[in-house]
Amino acid sequence: MATTLLFNGMVIALGQADRIFDRGYVLIEDDRITAVGDVASLPSNRAYDERIDCAGKLIMPGLVNAHTHTPMTLFRGLAEGVSLLTLDGWYNTIRVLELAMTGDMVAASVEIACAEMLRTGTTTFADQYFFTDEIIPVVAKSGLRAALAYGVVELGEPAARVRELTRLEAFLEEMGQQTDRLQGWIGPHAFFVDNSPEMMEAERQLAAKYQTGLHIHISTTGEEDAFCQQHYGKSAVRQMDAMNMLNQRLIAAHAITIPAEDWQLLAERSFSAVAAATACMRAGAEAAPVVGMRAAGINVAIGTDNVCNNNDYDMFLEMRTLAKLASFREKRPGALSAREVLDMATVCGAKALGLEAEIGDLTAGKKADLIVLDRNGIGWLPLPTNDPFTALVYSVNGLQVTDTMVDGRWLLRERQWLTLDYAAAARQQSNDIQRLLARRAGQQGVNDHP
Repeated sequence: MATTLLFNGMVIALGQADRIFDRGYVLIEDDRITAVGDVASLPSNRAYDERIDCAGKLIMPGLVNAHTHTPMTLFRGLAEGVSLLTLDGWYNTIRVLELAMTGDMVAASVEIACAEMLRTGTTTFADQYFFTDEIIPVVAKSGLRAALAYGVVELGEPAARVRELTRLEAFLEEMGQQTDRLQGWIGPHAFFVDNSPEMMEAERQLAAKYQTGLHIHISTTGEEDAFCQQHYGKSAVRQMDAMNMLNQRLIAAHAITIPAEDWQLLAERSFSAVAAATACMRAGAEAAPVVGMRAAGINVAIGTDNVCNNNDYDMFLEMRTLAKLASFREKRPGALSAREVLDMATVCGAKALGLEAEIGDLTAGKKADLIVLDRNGIGWLPLPTNDPFTALVYSVNGLQVTDTMVDGRWLLRERQWLTLDYAAAARQQSNDIQRLLARRAGQQGVNDHP
């Protein structure tokens, strides 16, 4: 059994124990944490395979990015000044690029996304996209933990429905053969907007069959509610409940315009909202009612969304934006405490993915998914008064992460990637974007799914 001891660093455990050790240690055996505590309690006569002195460092749980689309690093910079939270904005910018996209353009962009997440402290992410055959091997190589959802865009077309259901089930079968770090999810792009009620029912049945969850976008502008009020005389959430769509685990990106009267219902279901504050602000959308949803008992996690909307994967910056936007929306300072925001980026993200028993905090018995930050950088001082929660949310950024571990394995060590080749992926992506733009210029009339 391989043992790794991290010692002498500040340890922030989070979770229910909510412990901070100024000079702490984390002991790891194989892929799990076996002990967390103060260095004064460390046995002096025990040998370890790896001893890492973390003086001047901070050790904490890895961050969970609960909503993104990794291949879309290919489109970074191509949707400026457009709201991708509307059907029109998305369809006439990103969708036209996706229709010119080919599978061989995906791997390099996914590798860049994974590298950026590792470099800035994310250890687990929830993805939603198609071209999953190209996504899976890259994520597996990266070593990250992930819930990969096959993205379904049907637009009410019977032929598209048959095709997408066939691809979706094949994907779920394949994911059942993967390492337990990777989960297969179902990713309807948006209920009612571009997934018909017939498709939703088929997706619900597949989710039950494969005991998995649904990863959707919801309530970015109120389009779903308008549709459901017109056709069913009720809100989208009430109609989803009537269709038993809330019986499966469901993570819902944005959740900006869900009526407050529906919050209690969602709190009683396996439902998690995912706030993507930067994407929301850049789209000129309303701020999600994060404080109200949390008060109602809804689990709220944090996601970056795609990097056309964002445009980066730094979850520390995402936490900062969310915290400020919550105070701005509620018109009061400290509407979310720094501690609450850290929970949303760790334990709440783990809960959204059904992984709260395995990750999200530094507790003996849980998976060794953690990050190490350099406390000698900008933003930490003065140490006696700038408490670590506030520093992590409001002062520092992901580039102060020095080391990233998943499953007890180092994926980033001393700021160097150990599983990915970022430079090679960047060179390949440069070629891919040129080919994509050339294909788009020659395929203005394409209207089929890739």
